[in-house]
Amino acid sequence: MILSTGKELLTLAWFGPGEFFHDLGAKWLADLQEFLHIALPKILVILIGAWLLTRVLKLTTGRIVKVAEHRSSGTGHLAQVRTLTSVIRATGIGIIGFIAALEILPLLGFKLEPLLASAGVAGVALGLAAQTIVKDCLNGILILVEDQYNVGDVVRLAGLGGTVETMSLRKTQVRDGDGTLYIIPNSQITTVANLTRDFSVATINVSVDFSADPDQVMALLKEVAMSVRKDPAYKDAFLEDPTLLGVDSIKGSQVIYPVQLKTKANQQWAALRETQRRIRIALAEHNMLPGDPNRVYNVDGAQATGKTNEQPALARKGL
Repeated sequence: MILSTGKELLTLAWFGPGEFFHDLGAKWLADLQEFLHIALPKILVILIGAWLLTRVLKLTTGRIVKVAEHRSSGTGHLAQVRTLTSVIRATGIGIIGFIAALEILPLLGFKLEPLLASAGVAGVALGLAAQTIVKDCLNGILILVEDQYNVGDVVRLAGLGGTVETMSLRKTQVRDGDGTLYIIPNSQITTVANLTRDFSVATINVSVDFSADPDQVMALLKEVAMSVRKDPAYKDAFLEDPTLLGVDSIKGSQVIYPVQLKTKANQQWAALRETQRRIRIALAEHNMLPGDPNRVYNVDGAQATGKTNEQPALARKGL
């Protein structure tokens, strides 16, 4: 009987009115009610607001790109707009997420003062340990401000070449001709070779046999190049008439005649291939052989096969 009474007293001590677990349960219930009535609606409003701002940012940048596609006068300006909008979108989403986190954490009971103080110390440590990332971002800002290249440009960066697919403040992604994707940190970009800025120049080194008359060859090449220039399928790509530079070099029976095509940025490839095709056909029609650096001529002008007329010394001695 005494033991039973002791258990009842112990139970009343822990769970009775006004005691520890009763007060703890009441506090939890009060905190839960306060969270559901005050904090949770604020958190939902912040999350919805962040989502709406993100959507507005994406729609705005997408709208800017569409307007630029309809009104842009050149591919360079359109590429610049795409680059800037992609960077603005990525940076804006990061800022919106950071501000939303700062607003939500106090509602969940976290004190921002110790967190910000710790973040300051951690920021100094990370800044010392992640100097390369800081250099990436600073160099990325300079690339954008100076407009060194844009999305869609054909470039050579850090010894790698290809088409720029995406850009950010930290890295540049370049797609090679065989489909390989290179991810280049901006801090490693010290020299930029932009192959599609303002205009492109394609050079065709036509090899013709030494026996052909240079004046006839140049007249034929000029005629072929101008036929491509006036072709409705290619004339819009040209910025000026093709240029013949004359005889560039002579090696053996090979004579090189360079032909230059100046076109709009990154639009030289189709005209280049068509010009080469027509040159091949024209040379065959006029019986002009391609040059060969290993084929030489005798003094009297007769064509040889790459061997001299002198016999070996041992043969002349009858050995």
